[in-house]
Amino acid sequence: MTPRLLFATALCAALLTGCNKPASDDAAPAGDTAPLANEAAEPAADGQPTDVLKAVDNAPAPEGLDVRAFAGSFSGTIPCADCPGIDSTLTLDADGSYTTHDVYQERDASFDSSGTWTVEEAGKRIRLDPNSKDEQDRLLEVVSNDELRMLDADGNAIESGLNYTLTRTAAAAR
Repeated sequence: MTPRLLFATALCAALLTGCNKPASDDAAPAGDTAPLANEAAEPAADGQPTDVLKAVDNAPAPEGLDVRAFAGSFSGTIPCADCPGIDSTLTLDADGSYTTHDVYQERDASFDSSGTWTVEEAGKRIRLDPNSKDEQDRLLEVVSNDELRMLDADGNAIESGLNYTLTRTAAAAR
């Protein structure tokens, strides 16, 4: 199996565990996603375009989450369908971009992804939007400033005894 197929299989297995739960009525309405990157900001009063990050710096944090302060690296071992686990590292950059690096235990396989991340649900959820449209968006619950938990494709908690948590790794002095 290719690394991409292994990752897709593991992700599908994780997502299927949450499929039996009814959809939540409090899902975010369309347009409830705060832009962080790759979207043009409104022009300033002088007609010059403003930088998206300057807009973030000069305004309240989007959706209740201070993006610059929250940015950083998170890691953990998530379940794998046909291996002991996947050592996963997610790096959220303050400019709204992200990268992931997943290493399959007991296999000579890894998978990297990149794209943009946005804040949803008043800072309680993060959406990873991969650059490759062959990959699906991924949703994570913001449990605390130092902990993220993977969610199913509908944004619901994954009902499982398995660990889907990523914790903040030691960061360089800010």
